Amino acid sequence: MVNNEIYHVFNRSIEQKPIFTEKREWDRALLTLDYYRFSDVFTSLSQLLQLEIDKRNFFLSQLKQKGRKLVEIISYCLMPNHYHLLLKQIRDNGIKEFISNFSNSYTRYFNIKHNRIGPIFQGYFKAVRIEDTEQLIHVCRYIHINPVVSAFIGKNELAEYPYSSFVEYLGKKNGFCDKEIILDYFSSIEKLKDFTFDQVDYGRKLERIKHLIHE
Repeated sequence: MVNNEIYHVFNRSIEQKPIFTEKREWDRALLTLDYYRFSDVFTSLSQLLQLEIDKRNFFLSQLKQKGRKLVEIISYCLMPNHYHLLLKQIRDNGIKEFISNFSNSYTRYFNIKHNRIGPIFQGYFKAVRIEDTEQLIHVCRYIHINPVVSAFIGKNELAEYPYSSFVEYLGKKNGFCDKEIILDYFSSIEKLKDFTFDQVDYGRKLERIKHLIHE
């Protein structure tokens, strides 16, 4: 993958079994994404979380102020058995290293918690290079509407879904996304919101057709 290019990165769990099953797991996954986007972490996330809270917060604040990034996370969505990420690679092999760190760290956490061994993700992640601006904003929208298209939540819940960057874009939550590259294409947050919701019903129709084809 090429530095300063943007990629849609996604993967599913083995046998499509749920790997985010309760709030603590969803939150841990988000923290893992936030932490491992940096290249110069001094310890694993699990070891960091064992530090006293003052030391932990100091290190995290220093990392976010001065740390060198592997990737910029433009948007994301976590679903019970898969994830979607829109990533800009900053350093050589940045996406590969970031996804490896995220997958290994979360897998260790999940396995210890559930007393299991072995991988939880399906092999190597998939990555599709973004070729132009139109593709960029449409993929970002696709990522944000995924919970509704997949019938995990209702359309009226989308703006409050806590495990997608859409709530960051709407200003309802502080987060870790680099939003400017998307927001620059919209004159207001309301325009972005309208653009996103405009595709939800069409996306649900496509999802239903896809299921019929596969059956």
